[in-house]
Amino acid sequence: MGTFYNARALDWFEVGRTELLRNSGISYAEIEKQGIMLPLVQAHVNFMGRARYDDKLLIVTTVKPDGKASLRFDCHIRHEDTGKAVADGYTVHAVTDTVGKPTRPPKWMLELFNN
Repeated sequence: MGTFYNARALDWFEVGRTELLRNSGISYAEIEKQGIMLPLVQAHVNFMGRARYDDKLLIVTTVKPDGKASLRFDCHIRHEDTGKAVADGYTVHAVTDTVGKPTRPPKWMLELFNN
């Protein structure tokens, strides 16, 4: 159909999430080493435009608490050269301990996102 496969948007959301964490000062692997898991519990995508193989895309991701024991990552995907929208959306992740019990995001994690 001349555009990306629809599930690819969720892959891009994951890239945005991973890089946001890394740029905040911690890798996803390090969060897990600290005993915190972030399982996906909800995803929403608005498909707004086309992107083809080898197009350069800009992924902008932000995060905020979403309830007592979850985080919402908002993602905006645009063409790097024109700024034209490709997809917007969000994922919500429960914050759990290593056995899956919901927990509040630790203070150190929230402080990372507020910097």
